[in-house]
Amino acid sequence: QVQLVESGGGLVQPGGSLRLSCAASGFTLDYYGIGWFRQAPGKEREGVSCISSSDDSTYYADSVKGRFTISRDNAKNTVYLQMNSLKPEDTAVYYCATDVEVAGAKCYYDIDYWGKGTLVTVSS
Repeated sequence: QVQLVESGGGLVQPGGSLRLSCAASGFTLDYYGIGWFRQAPGKEREGVSCISSSDDSTYYADSVKGRFTISRDNAKNTVYLQMNSLKPEDTAVYYCATDVEVAGAKCYYDIDYWGKGTLVTVSS
């Protein structure tokens, strides 16, 4: 059974850091691109960052560029999202999903599986 499980969310002060994890089971992460998405209260879900399967190309939304870093550890079947310099507007439920592909500095979505999400709250 394919599963994606997010972890690492929590409450952090503005300017702080968190590292989110997306652990995959039921399939081998090597062959799939993973995207991180977020949904703030009252807003639509938006794409935050993606990492491709083929060459580890990455994509970042303008709102997080320079602050967030996506990476993958295929040996652990896990993708990470390192979030630094967090702002109150980063508060949201963060989801990982597959499959995605990065090309031409854009992320293309062909989502079959979503995780259940992890809540990130940035507040003083």
